[in-house]
Amino acid sequence: MPLHQTIRFCTAHDGVRLAYATSGSGPPLVKAGNWMSHLEFDLRSPVWGHLVDMLSRDYTVVRYDQRGTGLSDWDVDDISFEAWVRDLETVVDAAGVDRFPLLGISQGAAVSVAYTIRHPERVTHLILHGGYARGRCKRSSDPANLEEAETMAKLAELGWGKNDAAFRQFFTTQFIPGGTSEQHRWFNELERVSTSPRNAARMIREFGQIDVSELLPQVRCPTLVLHSNRDVRVPFSEGRLIASLIAHARFAPIDSDNHLMVEQDPGWSRWTEEVHEFLGTARRHDQDPRFASLTPRERELVELIAQGRDNAQIAAVLQLTDKTVRNHITSIFAKLEVENRAQAIVMARDAGFGKRP
Repeated sequence: MPLHQTIRFCTAHDGVRLAYATSGSGPPLVKAGNWMSHLEFDLRSPVWGHLVDMLSRDYTVVRYDQRGTGLSDWDVDDISFEAWVRDLETVVDAAGVDRFPLLGISQGAAVSVAYTIRHPERVTHLILHGGYARGRCKRSSDPANLEEAETMAKLAELGWGKNDAAFRQFFTTQFIPGGTSEQHRWFNELERVSTSPRNAARMIREFGQIDVSELLPQVRCPTLVLHSNRDVRVPFSEGRLIASLIAHARFAPIDSDNHLMVEQDPGWSRWTEEVHEFLGTARRHDQDPRFASLTPRERELVELIAQGRDNAQIAAVLQLTDKTVRNHITSIFAKLEVENRAQAIVMARDAGFGKRP
């Protein structure tokens, strides 16, 4: 059963409509926007789906499509780093979250750093994966490097929207070279549905100009930096640089050649272990096969049951009918082998559910 999410819209400072989604239950966790996302498409994707599902087991995850992509407005005048940071501010305010861990992936890492500096009172933990402080054009002024950067932008501009996936496959093999053929197919399609050729080229050029290296020493919250040691999209050295410039940052090299962590990658289990340990997330329920048999929706209900909520409250939170809630609870009780709600609450709390009062 696919993970349930609620999609809403908010308006950025310049009138751009931004789509954001919430999924899961528990305290909030915000994921900064990054290139190539589509809120609805991602949930079914073998490239992003497992990540959203994993985080939604313990948190109310807030994520969004950055301007020019996914369900957010595509026809926008301003595609810039400053606009991306302000969009994150807009989504956080619209979602009504106060203090939260912030996850930034790829160029979303730099956006997350800038947001954290501006709003240190809000970010409790900073998680950065596959990120860079300096874009390609800031890392090196070598003419060959600059030419390569512009070639990539032109490649996106010319081939992104074509039915022939050969152009997009170039980017796919950079992002997930170790992915399966099915994951490559999904990622090729994600590229096509996530944005226009023109926007893809505009974003690539803006990525190259990012430079938050001077902001890194100002980060004060606990920080975890993860980076694949054979990442061909973003050099491993950039991850090391970020970790070295943030005081007391924890650096976790991942043995992988994938820029994005796919589920069958051996590095994925290391990634999840590092994130859970860093956030102090209770994982005892994963050790009990009865909890492992629950669907993502049933896990959401167990979290709410463990919080002491009755059926009417659960129905309101998840926007379900009372009958649907009752049917889910009947299934949960059978899978957990309990006879009543009191037994379910005790078992769920012992397993780490019910963290939020």
